[in-house]
Amino acid sequence: MAVNAGILGATGYAGNELVRLLSGHPDVELTYLSSESYKGSEVAAVYPALSGIIDMSYRPLDISAVADACDVVFIAMPNGEAMKMTPSLLSAGVKVVDLGADFRFKDYRLYEEWYGITHLSPDLCAEAVYGLTEINRDRIAGASLVANPGCYPTSVLLPVTALTRLGLIDPAGMVIDAKSGVSGSGRALSLASHYCETNDSITAYKVGSHRHTPEIETGILETTGCDCTVTFTPHLTPMTRGILSTVYAETEAKSDEEILSALAEFYKESRFVRLRPAGNYPSTKSVYGSNYCDIGLKVDRRTGRMVIVSVIDNLVKGAAGQAVQNMNLMLGLPEERGLAASPLYP
Repeated sequence: MAVNAGILGATGYAGNELVRLLSGHPDVELTYLSSESYKGSEVAAVYPALSGIIDMSYRPLDISAVADACDVVFIAMPNGEAMKMTPSLLSAGVKVVDLGADFRFKDYRLYEEWYGITHLSPDLCAEAVYGLTEINRDRIAGASLVANPGCYPTSVLLPVTALTRLGLIDPAGMVIDAKSGVSGSGRALSLASHYCETNDSITAYKVGSHRHTPEIETGILETTGCDCTVTFTPHLTPMTRGILSTVYAETEAKSDEEILSALAEFYKESRFVRLRPAGNYPSTKSVYGSNYCDIGLKVDRRTGRMVIVSVIDNLVKGAAGQAVQNMNLMLGLPEERGLAASPLYP
């Protein structure tokens, strides 16, 4: 029997990526696609790439109708919206995956500090499971509310959590230099994502103040027990998709091969984490359009630091793909169901 799924905010980039992935999921039937901007419009009229694949129209947001039509709902709306509707959905027995930040922090006051939004459902923050799939599988399985991680934190936490747990790095004082494609800015028009502003240019932004900084720090604390402060600097790069995070962390390890062997054992049950051999480093092109996270690393013996290179597609592993992974676990389905597509290349 198919699972009835709804996507709220289905015309944003992450929402549409969910439509694309779930339209090919063998256990899912899309039953509700909401969009306030395009309500009444056919999906194929807004996204011609889905012509002949999705025969649906976008509907206005009606939580009662959503609850009646869906077993699971993905909320791909601006921060501050999920907290308004999630209590009603959970009360109706609907499982929720929030792609925004509303439930990523156990301490709702941290959310209010960094996002400037008063939290309307603080009690649910303690109930929500942080959906870093490969790390929190056991807690995600059977959960009713999952907070999908941000794209930058996903790219950082997958290697850092494992290496910290293995005792191979010290995350205290870690430096993160991360670069993202323009789709990470969303579909709404803005000067910052205008072609003439981004083409042939790389720009650092929100230096020392990006909202994913506390998510990375709390993610490390909750997954490893290490309370640390990191330096995180994001950059906008002239490409559509992809994140490349270069992480610099203190280490006493000496051999790249030994570290990679330990990581391979740590992630041996994780299909979507791929390790590069020593001396080989991933590019965003190697994961384009896929749910993979590729990781390469190097021990710099001169400085006593490990250099970690991690890449993901920000719209798939960094958003919609990980959300589908989490849904699969929540519903008792195979984790990789609907996500087996290989990366696009070139």
